[in-house]
Amino acid sequence: MLSASDYAAIWLTLKLAGVTTIILLLIGTPLAWWLARTRSRWKGLIGAVVALPLVLPPTVIGFYLLVLMGPEGSIGQFTQWAGLGLLPFTFGGLVVASVIYSLPFVVQPIQNAFETLGDQPLEAAATLGARPLDTFFTVALPLARPGVLTATVLGFAHTVGEFGVVLMIGGNIPDKTRVVSVQLYDHVEALEYVEAHWLAGGLVLFSFLVLAALYTLNPGQSSRR
Repeated sequence: MLSASDYAAIWLTLKLAGVTTIILLLIGTPLAWWLARTRSRWKGLIGAVVALPLVLPPTVIGFYLLVLMGPEGSIGQFTQWAGLGLLPFTFGGLVVASVIYSLPFVVQPIQNAFETLGDQPLEAAATLGARPLDTFFTVALPLARPGVLTATVLGFAHTVGEFGVVLMIGGNIPDKTRVVSVQLYDHVEALEYVEAHWLAGGLVLFSFLVLAALYTLNPGQSSRR
């Protein structure tokens, strides 16, 4: 059965995934719009930076974030100057790391949805006198809803399953940075296989239900992936 520490890790994981997903949507949606519409020569470079977490080992990302957010790093010096202290081994540090690590899982589906729209709906809105901002919120974003839904689900689920990055940045502090994946690792390390089965089985069920919901509610988008 699940213990109190297991439930605490589950709650912290859901909280982290929720906060991260909201931030990712706020950051990723305009970034995806820019990548889908721009003709800038920087598009390929920015796109590569966004996709970098897909190919880099999580421990590499975690290591460099740890250095940057440490007392001698540029981010760490800024947060100390701003009176925020240091981010490593805090919930805020987990959020920053999770946003960076899950960024491509949110940006790419939304970018694909925007690119699929084409120019015709946007040109029609402009012909009717809609301003660019109005066109984005009243035409582009509603038509890209399947991509936004996919991005939301993938961003949330990917954050729930993180291990390497959160362990490097957050460590293993109960009720502060110990998420489900770290709690599962602790159970296995202690040879507590019954407890590990409960958590692992819960993650498997969660992942299946998330994907089943995505493919059921959004079949057109999932079939294009």
